[in-house]
Amino acid sequence: MYTQDLDDYLSTRHDNGADFWATPDHKIGVGGPFSTLNALLILSEFNLTDLSDNTVNAATQANLNEALQGAAQLVLDCIQKDGRVRVAPKGAIYPCHTTIAAAALCRNGYAQDERVISSLNYLISNPYEDGGWRCNKFIWGRGPETEHSNPGVTLWALDAFRCAGWNNKETSLDRAVETLLDHWTVRVPTGPCHFGIGGQYMKVEYPFLRYNLFYTTYVLSFYKAAKHDPRFLEMLDALRGKLNDNGQLVVERPHAKLAKLKFCKMGEPSEMATGRYGEILTNLKQ
Repeated sequence: MYTQDLDDYLSTRHDNGADFWATPDHKIGVGGPFSTLNALLILSEFNLTDLSDNTVNAATQANLNEALQGAAQLVLDCIQKDGRVRVAPKGAIYPCHTTIAAAALCRNGYAQDERVISSLNYLISNPYEDGGWRCNKFIWGRGPETEHSNPGVTLWALDAFRCAGWNNKETSLDRAVETLLDHWTVRVPTGPCHFGIGGQYMKVEYPFLRYNLFYTTYVLSFYKAAKHDPRFLEMLDALRGKLNDNGQLVVERPHAKLAKLKFCKMGEPSEMATGRYGEILTNLKQ
């Protein structure tokens, strides 16, 4: 069904000047939805098991496999000995780089790789004091609101840990879950990067790339510390209100540069997004 979407997206893998969405100077985090890191996140949204049958021709499947393996290898090569991830050869290293890289790799089946495990161990050992994660970079200045973890960075980390099967096993992650639940209540911009909850956050955004209602509710549904909490249930009610009369999620805010892709077409129901919503409901029964 989405072969054309795959072909269109895979056709961009050299657009940054090198292969696998990287730049000639080996940067893997630039290019918006066409960076190496985001490519892995986006491609993980396709059910690769289903796509391996006759609905995808052999050429597309081979191109997909090559792109996934090549992009993953670039990210793996950026993992430092201590588990942190350097997304540019001469750039600073921030927790957001490590969390998004871990999420991208874990979503694509690399959770058991020793280098990925080192990143997860680094994150577990180096949370911010409130239990989440944040980057020590104050582009918006300092204030009481910046003395909190970054919700977006924390969301990526929790996504990585649930893919790796560490959710509900590492009790320290419950504190990270609490930071996201608390942010639902306070809503004001928090953390050095000023993540807030406003009108844009509440729109159904797909695929899962940024901090928003759908992505947050999805990830939290994998954590026992969240899924029966009244704040989480409020989030779920808000998301449920986005369903159309046929019980499908309608995409309200795709990334603008992904507008031509059918699986996340703005204003239209998304079978893949609806499938993710179904996973939330399944998680609540477990």
